[in-house]
Amino acid sequence: MGARKNHQPRRGSLAYSPRVRAKSMEARIRAWPKLNSEEPKILAHCGFKAGCVQIVSIDDREKVPNAGKQLVSLGTVLVTPPVLILGIRGYSKDHDGMHAEFDVYAEDIPKYISKEITLKNKEGALENAEKSIKKIKEIFAIVAVSPRAAGLEQKKPYIFEASVSGGDIQKQFAHVKELLGKEIKIDQIFETGASVDVAAITKGKGWQGVIQRWGVKKKQHKSRKTVREVGSLGPISPQSVMYTVPRAGQMGFHQRVEYDKRIMIMGNADDKQIKINPDGGFKHFGLVKGDFIILKGSVPGTYRRLIKLRSQIRNVPAKVNKPNILEVVI
Repeated sequence: MGARKNHQPRRGSLAYSPRVRAKSMEARIRAWPKLNSEEPKILAHCGFKAGCVQIVSIDDREKVPNAGKQLVSLGTVLVTPPVLILGIRGYSKDHDGMHAEFDVYAEDIPKYISKEITLKNKEGALENAEKSIKKIKEIFAIVAVSPRAAGLEQKKPYIFEASVSGGDIQKQFAHVKELLGKEIKIDQIFETGASVDVAAITKGKGWQGVIQRWGVKKKQHKSRKTVREVGSLGPISPQSVMYTVPRAGQMGFHQRVEYDKRIMIMGNADDKQIKINPDGGFKHFGLVKGDFIILKGSVPGTYRRLIKLRSQIRNVPAKVNKPNILEVVI
């Protein structure tokens, strides 16, 4: 800190260290909420980031100075094509953690998925799954989404697991079994006004120095050979650089989860009453086709990137209020 009079808190959170490149373009969801309802429900969907708009609405938050007044906020447009229920996976649990006990797949798998991955049921897979249902602690639906359905050029589908909650294990298994091989839309899982958590891979910034990566203060002019470096890497003993010392490295392209993003609008671009596309389409994306949603605020990731949507895990309200939208400025 040099001759600084008072101590200054460190810049940059260590909670996300090490800041390395994500291994996959698909973000992982490691925690799922538990529903108290008797009816089972799939807790996740996904979309592709298209662009941003401005939303003019009436602020319905209570106990804020702007309550009941007009509010202009940022909205992020996500194209949400239907997801296909490919299979069912059951997990048992012991002191070592979760273990996959069975996989049951749909019989008629589309060609765009069978080209990329081989999914075949073992003989008597469904019967064996029903026999072992007593030791199952969690049921997951194996879902797939095609970027082609959102108007993108990528052929390879994204395949991931979505948790099922509500009711008991038998009800959850029967619910996913009924949906096996079918497509489910965004409005079958979420509703307008509800809040969701979003998981995505952030924009990649490449290799950056300590000034931009950690917010380190630049040194005085001519005080050292370099101005944009750390003044000290630590004490002479121990003879190693501690992980808490800011260093240059990868910035961006990290996996992040952001909480409580409210669904302001849910609709279909084919509906003539809803105009969502600007002239010529969204920059770097194109025209929005099919189902879409508009989330309040920003969403991690760049355009065309996969955004996973999970049911709200924090601050769950007692009831969902639909927002009063006055205008969408494209």
